[in-house]
Amino acid sequence: MIIVMQPGTPDLEIDRVNAELRSWGLSPEKITGRYKVVIGLVGETADLDPLRIQELSPWIEQVLRVEQPFKRASREYRHGEASDIIVSTPLGPVPFGEHQPLVVVAGPCSVENEAMIVETALRVKAAGAQFLRGGAYKPRTSPYAFQGHGESALDLLAAARAASGLGVITEVMDAADLDKIVEVADVVQVGARNMQNFSLLKKVGAQPKPVLLKRGMAATIEDWLMAAEYVLAAGNPNVILCERGIRTFDRQYTRNTLDLAVVPVLRRLTHLPIMIDPSHGTGWAEYVPAMAMAAVAAGADSLMIEVHPTPAKALSDGPQSLTPDRFDDLMQELAVIGQAVGRWPKTPVAVG
Repeated sequence: MIIVMQPGTPDLEIDRVNAELRSWGLSPEKITGRYKVVIGLVGETADLDPLRIQELSPWIEQVLRVEQPFKRASREYRHGEASDIIVSTPLGPVPFGEHQPLVVVAGPCSVENEAMIVETALRVKAAGAQFLRGGAYKPRTSPYAFQGHGESALDLLAAARAASGLGVITEVMDAADLDKIVEVADVVQVGARNMQNFSLLKKVGAQPKPVLLKRGMAATIEDWLMAAEYVLAAGNPNVILCERGIRTFDRQYTRNTLDLAVVPVLRRLTHLPIMIDPSHGTGWAEYVPAMAMAAVAAGADSLMIEVHPTPAKALSDGPQSLTPDRFDDLMQELAVIGQAVGRWPKTPVAVG
């Protein structure tokens, strides 16, 4: 349920309404939009009479029920407005959102050594990326595949962050590692295999860094948004949704099926920013540029692209990784599409 306040409602009146709602045993959440303030009520609200709430204040414009099962993630919860998520980086704040310039995240699947991760960070920054991705802890289908260097790789990510000024995005697999990851990461990633690890989602939602939530390999859109709801309900309002391809019938020619239809669907359903990962979505470097450009044309807010100095020698996901030179070319190609749809930065997003 949401309570929409009239434009110009005094803060004291909003505080008075919230205090009254709390006296009813409710937990109101103040949501400040571009034009109006909305008070969100989540929980056992089925028996609440909207007319009784309407009588609380002459400044209440309307009282509406949120029909979707994902309450806080629903676009209704923000009265139709999109969220902007501002991420702090060494070079300044970078905003993710529907009305913001496209944000590009790039880097290798896994952190292999300091020279490699620093070189990659400097190259993708020079091409226009704002964030470095790199796995310290790697969930792998085979127990014999490279699992990442773990805690020591976090130190390497910190070195790359210091050298380049890029923000860092890296994945958490185990809640026991969360505090160490939060010390280094600017955004904490929950991967596809952990999308419905509800215990982990609650702990990630209780820490302050923004959260990147990847769609599970067999997850419906509602499954995905309900997973985001766990993070939001735990107290963290800053969730970015990442489509990375889903499992379908054809595994011969692509690793997954990149579901670009989620962009307009999510735009209608949720206020959260939308990222597309065409690297995992296709599994082959030759297909990544076309799908990246298609994602920008469809209205994605961000891209995550795997880049490795020597993909043939990569310890994980080499076949889907672009070389730095190919990434340079792709950024020029993306600029054409991004400018056409009004999403390309006119100046660098983060300025030191």
